Amino acid sequence: MTADRVRVAERTGTTAVAMAAARLTPDRILTGKAFENALRVLLAIGGSTNGIVHLTAIAGRLGIDIDLAGLDRMSRETPVLVDLKPSGQHYMEDFHKAGGMLALLRELRPLLHLDTLTVSGRTLGEELDTAPAPFAQDVIRTAASPIYPAGGLAVLRGNLAPGGAIIKQSAANPALMEHEGRAVVFENAEDMAERIDDESLDVKADDILVLKRIGPTGAPGMPEAGYMPIPKKLARAGVKDMVRVSDGRMSGTAAGTIVLHVTPEAAIGGPLALVQSGDRIRLSVANREIALLVDDAELARRAAAQPVERPRAERGYRKLFLETVTQADQGVDFDFLRAAQTVDIVPKQG
Repeated sequence: MTADRVRVAERTGTTAVAMAAARLTPDRILTGKAFENALRVLLAIGGSTNGIVHLTAIAGRLGIDIDLAGLDRMSRETPVLVDLKPSGQHYMEDFHKAGGMLALLRELRPLLHLDTLTVSGRTLGEELDTAPAPFAQDVIRTAASPIYPAGGLAVLRGNLAPGGAIIKQSAANPALMEHEGRAVVFENAEDMAERIDDESLDVKADDILVLKRIGPTGAPGMPEAGYMPIPKKLARAGVKDMVRVSDGRMSGTAAGTIVLHVTPEAAIGGPLALVQSGDRIRLSVANREIALLVDDAELARRAAAQPVERPRAERGYRKLFLETVTQADQGVDFDFLRAAQTVDIVPKQG
């Protein structure tokens, strides 16, 4: 409820017309360096895991690949500077009043590509040179006093997620980020809805909740169902958080020790499809690992006994979607909209 929304909308329209007149086209702005800057901001703000999917999709249409290993390297050197929920205490309007994005970019300046072009026609460095002077506030921290020492997001790999998975480490429970537990498996969202609050559900506080088939093709559409609720009988006993693993997404406002975007997804035969209740799973954020502690021979036996059939449709948009949608590591976009050739890979090492 702020008049700033109207002012920003009017300024946006004016800027768009000026960009058209100056032939300042998107391809001049959306460069590999610009995507690196965007990823840096996402990490420093403790931003949504959804941001990774969206940026990957946009970049993919331009022939720019987002390297998850490079993102994780970047995360290790980028502190969370914004004291904003769910990683911190404040709200978005507090971030705005504290100076907003310009104030954050000023603190991140040594880590940014300042020669990138912006919608104003000036470089990012030139924009920051003319930014308002800083003032006293407690929402946007300095690099010397972060709210979290590393980036908000971490990339996990292992036999459960050979294509990668994401955890919002800045919003997770430190006591659970190194954890091994017994899997309690839900085959899909309907199964979870039917059984999660059943008093007879065999679940304990140190178990790991696993939800399958909420990925790009499994749901379909990769809904924000990865924020699984704590089983009611555990919640009544005071349990606030559990390790949760899925091939889906969650809202950027959600907090908890939640592993998302497990790739490949269960619905197309990813290892997540093979997990059974009672299996042991190990999460180690320090080692960037999410591992199913079941030997390869047993997993091969399960795969042979229960082959996965990829979801299909006879016609229409659903058929198009199911046959062409990419996995989370490629942005959950139509494969035919990705550029034919890769022109850049970011973030670059070093």
